Amino acid sequence: QVRLVESGGASVQAGGSLRLSCAASGVIHSYIYMGWFRAAPGKEREGVAAIDSGGRISYADSVKGRFTISKDNAKNTLYLQMNSLKPEDTAMYYCAADRGDWWLLPRYKYWGQGTQVTVSS
Repeated sequence: QVRLVESGGASVQAGGSLRLSCAASGVIHSYIYMGWFRAAPGKEREGVAAIDSGGRISYADSVKGRFTISKDNAKNTLYLQMNSLKPEDTAMYYCAADRGDWWLLPRYKYWGQGTQVTVSS
């Protein structure tokens, strides 16, 4: 059974940094596409960053230059390094995995429970 568990969410001030982790059951390279999504109160879930098994990466325009997605296949863990955080980055962050090429579309089959990120001004 596929299981994704996020961690690393916290409350930080604007300009700060956080690193989110997503521990995946099984071997993550078998999930060809993995991504980070976020959902702010009253807003739809949106794609933040995604990576495929070959290391190709896609970012939402709103986080380019500030966020970095990476994965460690040996540790079965997906990461999201978030720098220069802004209040508008406040949201629940989810990791997702699938064999389909959804990239930043929230149509992945497997989802974690989420970790809360709150950025204060």
